[in-house]
Amino acid sequence: MGPAPAGEQLRGAAGEPEVMEPALKGTGKEEKKASSRKRTETRSPAEGLLQPVKLSRAELYKEPTNEELNRLRETEILFHSSLLRLQIEELLKEVRLSEKKKDRIDAFLREVNQRVMRVPSVPEAELTDQAWLPAGVRVPLHQVPYTVKGCFCFLPPAQVTVVGSYLLGTCIRPDINVDVALTMPREILQDKDGLNQRYFRKRALYLAHLAHHLAQDPLFGSVRFSYSNGCHLKPLLLLRPNGKDKSLVTVRLHPCPPPDFFRPCRLLPTKNNVRSAWYRGQSSPGDGSPEPPTPHYNTWVLQDIALESHLQLLSTMLGSAPGLKDGVALLKVWLRQRELDKGLGGFTGFHVSMLVAFLVSTRKIHTTMSGYQVLRSVLQFLATTDLTVNGISLCLNSDPSLPALADFHQAFPVVFLDSSGRLNLCADVTASTYHQVQHEARLSMALLDSKADDGFQMLLMTPKPMIRTFDHVLHLRPLSRLQATCHRLKLWPELQDNGGDYVSAALGPLTTLLEQGLGARLHLLAHSRPPVPEWDISQDPPKHKDSGTLSLGFLLRPEGLTSVLELGPEADQAEAADFRHLWGSRSELRRFQDGAIREAVVWEAASMSQKRLIPHQVVTHLLALHADIPETCVHYVGGLVDVLIQGLKEASSAKGRMVVSQGGELVMVPNVEAILEDFAVLGEGLVRAVEARSERWTV
Repeated sequence: MGPAPAGEQLRGAAGEPEVMEPALKGTGKEEKKASSRKRTETRSPAEGLLQPVKLSRAELYKEPTNEELNRLRETEILFHSSLLRLQIEELLKEVRLSEKKKDRIDAFLREVNQRVMRVPSVPEAELTDQAWLPAGVRVPLHQVPYTVKGCFCFLPPAQVTVVGSYLLGTCIRPDINVDVALTMPREILQDKDGLNQRYFRKRALYLAHLAHHLAQDPLFGSVRFSYSNGCHLKPLLLLRPNGKDKSLVTVRLHPCPPPDFFRPCRLLPTKNNVRSAWYRGQSSPGDGSPEPPTPHYNTWVLQDIALESHLQLLSTMLGSAPGLKDGVALLKVWLRQRELDKGLGGFTGFHVSMLVAFLVSTRKIHTTMSGYQVLRSVLQFLATTDLTVNGISLCLNSDPSLPALADFHQAFPVVFLDSSGRLNLCADVTASTYHQVQHEARLSMALLDSKADDGFQMLLMTPKPMIRTFDHVLHLRPLSRLQATCHRLKLWPELQDNGGDYVSAALGPLTTLLEQGLGARLHLLAHSRPPVPEWDISQDPPKHKDSGTLSLGFLLRPEGLTSVLELGPEADQAEAADFRHLWGSRSELRRFQDGAIREAVVWEAASMSQKRLIPHQVVTHLLALHADIPETCVHYVGGLVDVLIQGLKEASSAKGRMVVSQGGELVMVPNVEAILEDFAVLGEGLVRAVEARSERWTV
């Protein structure tokens, strides 16, 4: 057994009762003071009510203790004020897991481990021969094209490992997810499983067999499928306990290969692992043209390989530093309130955890910092560092065989490499999302530097959805229309890389097109893809068009917003052809007062309210011209206040009276009460309009 811990030795031997020593009696003077205090309390007329504590002069003016001085010094150094420290401490108490719930979750995880290891094996069969699957379960993957080489057999996992934020102590409520990695035995996999989605097919079949057997166990109240961060090639199996703990935790099972099974050199961003002849169903052209690289496909395989190594890295960096864990929890709350971590392409809690590890490794964050200091340091880094231009890396290895950062910048819009130097942690993060993260980080730093009284409330407690963040919001639906966009823009390599996800394939070119068209009018463009809902194991996985609505938000600049003229280059310049290609038939040659002949686009807008909606004309024209998206599929939300303002002007002009001034001129004196009523109507109308739009477009 070994010696007992030092704290246990003070509790006496086992089996002996715990003895409480009686308190020492006070001196005579203290007894008299106590008796007089009691007599005063008995004479109190307001018996039963709370009374102010009466302290002696010595107690009232006594010097602070060392503990109190240390806390005041920490508050002065680590926080802006005592109030901010109290607010952050209370927030962390609310989002952290209690020890009792941790014990119940640990017990459930042990039961899950036992059930998974007892699932029976299945003999080997061809990947296309899925007759062995029971009737009550469907494969959680779109198998397009269906024909693929390889064999599959089910064997219990070689290892079951809890990974993710639960072990690190950085998971936050209310949604507690515990990620469990299931290492598939080598006998299931074959040498060329990295090609043509073979690994992902086996992964999906592995989950389908698990789901069928676990769904019959009374331990589980819910067994359903979902996607890993919205990636449709990587389904997950969600397990929830039965009974009163059904909302306690969600266990997410991630099948993964053995760590050294796939050759890393075959999964670099410049390599191709999805053959065009297999994916398109056509014979090879035979002209010697190289296959297009599949960087996202390769990254999704690498993510499964690196699950345990990422856990070990974060455990080393954050394990003995409670301030770093508090900072990660605060950053997750910050992301959640701004909806930056939702859907495919979001900036998740895993990204900020790895970013904290990077800043610790570069000594920009110290392990003794408080959670508030970590929050400030990370926001400052995000506000001042553009990872779309200058990527960062956790890799300290100078191996010349590793790809350079420039290779990753050619394949991905945002670059943040892990410690292996081969995996881009931000491969799924789009440039628009990262620019939105940067924008919110700048606003948050300005708020913290202002030391406003309501800074904590605005920073971490106030939800900030897209409808409250952007001036204009555009909704594209139905999403199936984006298939035509991929054909118009010839995005075959992107479709091949994303496994047929035409929404992800078209998203980048669409945002680039609109940014180019809006030009100086646009300050920030961001997108929002709602997360794909989970589904029952007896149902087919949701299709790409079933993922709701693709929303685009536009934050506009006041300067140049109302200009009706898009001024292009002179007619004899080389850029004129690009300008005409961008605007199509709207571009025309015009002579200006200075004698210059330029390409130009003129928008129709008579009133100021129509000029403020020129971005609507720009967006609908470009989408119809270049993306084959008609105006009927574009639902534009903007200019909602103009109708209210116009009604306010008409009402105010009607509620006034004309009087003759001392100079003999007619002057209208408005009715003040009527104006106040108009402003009240305006405020109510604004609230109703925003609420109606929020409810209408909530997915």
